[in-house]
Amino acid sequence: MPLNQKFKNITVSTPIMQQGAIRLIILIAIMLAGLFWYTNLHKADLVKTDQQQEQAKPELPPVVVAAARKEDFAVSLFGLGAITPLNTVEVHSRVNGQLMKIAFKEGQMVKKGDFIAEIDSRPFKTQITRATGQLHRDKALLDNARKDLKRYRTLLKQDSISSQLVDTQQSLVNQYQAAIQADQEVINNAKIQIGYTHIVAPISGRAGFSQISPGNIIRASDSRGIVKISQVDPISVIFPIPEDKLPRVLDLLATGEKIQVDIYDRALKEKLAQGQLLAIDNQIDATTGTIKLKAQLPNPEGRLYANQFVNAKMVVETLTNAITVPLSAIQYGVPGSFVYIINDEQIATVTPITIGPSQNERAVIIKGISLGDQVVVVGADRLRGGEKVSIVSKQNSAKF
Repeated sequence: MPLNQKFKNITVSTPIMQQGAIRLIILIAIMLAGLFWYTNLHKADLVKTDQQQEQAKPELPPVVVAAARKEDFAVSLFGLGAITPLNTVEVHSRVNGQLMKIAFKEGQMVKKGDFIAEIDSRPFKTQITRATGQLHRDKALLDNARKDLKRYRTLLKQDSISSQLVDTQQSLVNQYQAAIQADQEVINNAKIQIGYTHIVAPISGRAGFSQISPGNIIRASDSRGIVKISQVDPISVIFPIPEDKLPRVLDLLATGEKIQVDIYDRALKEKLAQGQLLAIDNQIDATTGTIKLKAQLPNPEGRLYANQFVNAKMVVETLTNAITVPLSAIQYGVPGSFVYIINDEQIATVTPITIGPSQNERAVIIKGISLGDQVVVVGADRLRGGEKVSIVSKQNSAKF
């Protein structure tokens, strides 16, 4: 074959080879792209599967726990009571007359014997003047009658007159003596009435609003007085307790010990005063099943007012070394009262308990709990016995 023919064949075969190589490269690129796509898709499916499995995994119930503690637990009785003055006096006039002056300020503190009001005393002074004149007249008549009696007795001795005249004169002397005594009593009574026109406070306490104004005529028989005065220091509180608690209070009184009574505001947050039990009412209220108690309270600053509603707290017993838990830990169900105790493996156990006295958000546990047991105080509504939990917080038991 000639040489030029060989070169011609080579020229024709070169484009065909180039096209085949291009197709091969394209095919390889497509295969690599498909492999890359498949790898990434499978990886995404694996990640999604792992996430779904993670989400499907059940979460542990979160709870808040507190430890049971040992303490001296004061058992108290509570009652909604009212502040009551130990003494309250409505000041009335003891004489009739015109009110001339009010000498107190409404709401001020007055002491026993302080001048508070004055009534017109001129009519009584006139009575004294008239009675004094009558007294002098009767004294003069008595003096003259005595002189006549003396002369009559002399004449009787001389047998110049009859004894009847002497007896009559003696009777006249007696009449004048009685008249003088009556005159003196009129004067004394008028002086007493004048004393009543100067009205003073019969007790120490706080004066209320004036119930009558100067210039008015007042009478001793009026139903409304001049002012009311209430003793405020000391003061008392009257509050009820259930009748079934009465024997415990009577037992305390029998020991002769002073029973402390603390007074708080309506919200039981601020302590207002501290006093002692004073007396017990003589009968139980059949409509409410309660009996009233009275306690005496110091009130030097006058912070307690009559008819003010307060909460009374009276300690009747102290339980030493009692096991207590927060009230929020106690649950109620078919087994009765119970708590969830969390052990070291964080597993909740249903533990039946026997509850004692409770107050101030804590309860005494007589049976079922030991010192230091971790009880669930928040999250118990989602628990079941034997279930593992997640403790998110441990409350300081002193807060409850």
